[in-house]
Amino acid sequence: MRRTQTVSVGDILKEFFERPYVAAKLAEGHLPQYWREVVGEYGHNNTLELRLERGILHVRVSSAVLRQELLFRRDYIAAELNKRAGRQLVNAIVIR
Repeated sequence: MRRTQTVSVGDILKEFFERPYVAAKLAEGHLPQYWREVVGEYGHNNTLELRLERGILHVRVSSAVLRQELLFRRDYIAAELNKRAGRQLVNAIVIR
C-alpha cells in the first residue's frame, strides 16, 4: 500500500502492534508475568512448566498442595489471565 502522506515511525509501529496476530503473540509473551501476578510468588516459584498451545494453558507444578489449589481455582485464574492480557488467550487450564 502506497502512502501519499508522511507518517511517523511511531504511528507505523503502533498500527503494526495493534494487528490481531501480533497483539496476541505479544500478550502470549507476557503470560509468565501475568501468571506470577495471579498465582503469587509461591505459585510462581513452584511452577516448573508453563506453555500455551491452541488456547490451552499447560501448567506443571512441583507441589501437590499447589496443584490441588490451582485445580479448584482454574476458572478464576483463566479469567484473570485473560483480563490482564486484554484478550481471550486462555480457554482452559491443564494442571499436572
